[in-house]
Amino acid sequence: MDGGRTGPAGVGLGPVLVTRPEPEASAWVEVLRSQGFAARAWPLIEIGEPQAPELRQALDRWRRDWVDCDALMFVSSSAVQRFMASSDLARPAADAPVRFWAPGPGTARVLAHALQTLGLPADRIDSPLPDAAQFDSEHLWPVVRAQAAPGRRVLVVRGRTVGQPEAAEGGLAGHGRDWLMARCREAGAQVDLVVAYERRPAVFDVAALRQLAGMNAPGSVWLLSASESVAALPGPSAGVDWSAACAVVTHPRIAEAAQALGFGRVVQTRPALPEVLRVLESLGSP
Repeated sequence: MDGGRTGPAGVGLGPVLVTRPEPEASAWVEVLRSQGFAARAWPLIEIGEPQAPELRQALDRWRRDWVDCDALMFVSSSAVQRFMASSDLARPAADAPVRFWAPGPGTARVLAHALQTLGLPADRIDSPLPDAAQFDSEHLWPVVRAQAAPGRRVLVVRGRTVGQPEAAEGGLAGHGRDWLMARCREAGAQVDLVVAYERRPAVFDVAALRQLAGMNAPGSVWLLSASESVAALPGPSAGVDWSAACAVVTHPRIAEAAQALGFGRVVQTRPALPEVLRVLESLGSP
């Protein structure tokens, strides 16, 4: 199904590969197909429970103790789903003053649903303004800065990527959650973190590499929402040439990774499905 669309040079647009983890990938594919795009789910990151015993123990403890925090920062919708998906999750008092931070609208939507099951209103959620240039930690900080005061306790709920070394906390300036954690500590807040899930890069065996044939041809579009997703793709060393394919990315750091891999065209948009649809419409216009 190609919807009769053409690419910017008159090349047929398709397929459109959605690389988000499941179940998000299939949900996006359903919407894209309803709009006439030849969409296909190709998750490049698998989400699973932390495997190390010490990480699981820490997660169990924080599921009980999170009510003692002043704010919880969830780095993604997966962080919300994995942290909240436990019968041992503590139930807060109705008047508990805890706030919930989300770096973007997707995480905020999942968080609002999770809070509803806990009897808490969605107005407890803080996230970047709707017209923010990016949905990330850097644009969340101005919204929550006043909450990071001496005596306050912030819990960062995050994931980790299997096979990659952990970045130093408070590392590279302007680099995601580490940057936000550093700002909170500078403001006097106590910051703890817990790993709620693990990301495992997709493995491309010989059969998967064969399937890639045609998916990096002119007109093919890859929707990339994480740098780890780009890192999971095979590159020139595996005999895969991306110079004819287009990458639609949701952050400058992902754009840099896609360009380094060799994508012939990289288009940046915000990580909201309506805006991704508009980009695809523009790519599919004669």
